[in-house]
Amino acid sequence: MGLREIARRLGLSRSTVSLALQGSPRTAEATRRRVQAAAMKLGYRPNPHLVAAMSRLRASRVGGPVACFGVISFYDTPHPWEKLPHLPRIHQAMQQRAGQLGYRLEPIWLRAPGMTYRRVRTILKARGNQGLLCFGSPEVDQEFPAELDEFAIVTLGQSIRTQLHRVTSHFFRDTWRTLERVHARGYRRPGLVLGHYDDVRSGHECAGAYFGWCAQHLGSAAAMSILRLGGVESAPLLAWIKAERPDVLVFVHLSSAIPELHAILNANRIRVPEDLGVAVVSQVIEQTKFSGMQQNQQLMGTWAVELLAARIVHLDLGIPSHPRIELVESEWLDQASLRAPVRKL
Repeated sequence: MGLREIARRLGLSRSTVSLALQGSPRTAEATRRRVQAAAMKLGYRPNPHLVAAMSRLRASRVGGPVACFGVISFYDTPHPWEKLPHLPRIHQAMQQRAGQLGYRLEPIWLRAPGMTYRRVRTILKARGNQGLLCFGSPEVDQEFPAELDEFAIVTLGQSIRTQLHRVTSHFFRDTWRTLERVHARGYRRPGLVLGHYDDVRSGHECAGAYFGWCAQHLGSAAAMSILRLGGVESAPLLAWIKAERPDVLVFVHLSSAIPELHAILNANRIRVPEDLGVAVVSQVIEQTKFSGMQQNQQLMGTWAVELLAARIVHLDLGIPSHPRIELVESEWLDQASLRAPVRKL
C-alpha cells in the first residue's frame, strides 16, 4: 500500500497525504488525523531509507532543520541541561543527531508560571512539533500529561512512571561489571552503598545485581547488608564499614554525593585505596579521584533522538501499549581509588 493509493481512496492529492503522514502543520489537524488513521487501517509502511533521504533533502533546501522536536522539562527551569552536570552532553548529542536527521529542538517548560498542559499542547501544535523528548523528572514516579499523548514521546531514565518509550542506563549491567572489575583486582569483600533515589530510579536493579553477583562468584553468604542512604552521612557510613568490614565500596549514588563521600573518608583518615578501595557508579565521575562507571551520556542523547524519529516513521504516537526501552551501558574510568589488577601467573 503506497501514498498514491491512500490519496486515491481519500480523494486527496499525494502531496497532501505525504505532508499529513509527516505531521506537517501545513495540513489541517482533521486532515492529518484522517490520513494517519487510513494509513494505519490500510497497513501503510513507509520506506525508512526514503524517509531519511527526503528529510536530508528538505533540510538542504532550506539550509537547516525543517521539522521540530519539543524538549519537555519537568524541572524548575526550561533548560535543565544548563544546571545539572549530567545533562549537557545528553542535550548536545540530541541537538547534533536531530540536526543530522533534519530536526530542530525547542524547549517546552511544563512548570512555567501560568502554564497548563492544554496550553502546552496548543503551543506544540502551532510550532509543528512532531515528537517530544523528555529529560525525565526530579521527582520519581512522575506521571506524563495525558493531554500530550497524541505525540510520539521518548523519555530519559525511569523517573517518569507512565509507560513510555525510553532510553536509560543499564543499572544492572553497570553494577555487575563494576563488581567484576574490583574482583579482578583482588577484592573479595565488596560492599554496596546505595542512594535511596538511585535504588528507586533503577527499579532496584543495582541491589539485584549485587546479590546475584555475590551468590555466583563468592557464595550467597558473602553478600553484606546493603547500606542505603539518602544523603551521605558520616555516622551510618562509618558504623557500617566497621560492622561489615568491606575491602572495597561500590558506591552507587548521584554525582552530587561523591564529594561528600570523599570528605568523610579524608576526615576519618581512611586512605584510598590503601585502606579501602572505592568504585563509583554515577552520572559524572571524571572530575573526581574515584574509579568507576560513568554514564555514556552522548550515546543516551543520540539513541533518544533516533528512537523518537523511528517512532514517528512508524506512526507510533501516544502512550504505547508495548514501549521500547533502550539500555545504555556506562563507561569504565580507571582513576586512583583501586589497587592495581592482580596478575595471572
